[in-house]
Amino acid sequence: MALSDLLYPDNPKRKEELIHLHQELLNCMSTNFHATNELVGVLNEHLGCTINHIQMRESSTVKENCDIIIQVMNEIQHQVEKIDNDMKEKLEPVLYQKLYDIKEPELEKIAIAQRVFSIILGEATSTAGVVAIKLFGSNLLTLTLGKLISLLAQIGASVLGGISITIIGLGIEMILHAILGAVERNQLLTAVRSYEKHLAEFKAASEKYQSAIREVTSLVRQQVQ
Repeated sequence: MALSDLLYPDNPKRKEELIHLHQELLNCMSTNFHATNELVGVLNEHLGCTINHIQMRESSTVKENCDIIIQVMNEIQHQVEKIDNDMKEKLEPVLYQKLYDIKEPELEKIAIAQRVFSIILGEATSTAGVVAIKLFGSNLLTLTLGKLISLLAQIGASVLGGISITIIGLGIEMILHAILGAVERNQLLTAVRSYEKHLAEFKAASEKYQSAIREVTSLVRQQVQ
């Protein structure tokens, strides 16, 4: 009898569920890597940041890849906080408050930000003010990014966190062997269900994150044209 039959004698479909679960995670993580690199490119080019691009490592585990993207997300947060502090330092309090006042016309806020970036960077691209206002005015770097970091940490610490990215090509038996190295058999179903919950939350947060980045990059393309 196969290992998977011993684990799931009452429901053979659980094998397919686990494969699907793992593949969904990899697809979602891959899209987040791509979206994050797009954001990094915008920050580096227009706001004077020097953040390294990232790449999924197929020879590494789910947790190790989670750690890679968490690290760059933390760096993005740090850089944006630094930019915000620079703007606060160089602007009069009234002008700084205008940047976050939803009643203020966006064009006026962009003009204020552009003026500051010309001072901070010495020379700023025409889109610097647009990018800054869009980032600070959205929840990309507050609720969404913070939520993703938390969920990635949970996924990395979960039962499937120790599985290699490439193990999906080796079949269900290898995946189950890997899982059994981390958890007792009678805990497996509970762990997988918990993992499904994390994945559902992760996908929802990822969609908001990716949507916010698309909005920023779309504005950049419009400015360039």
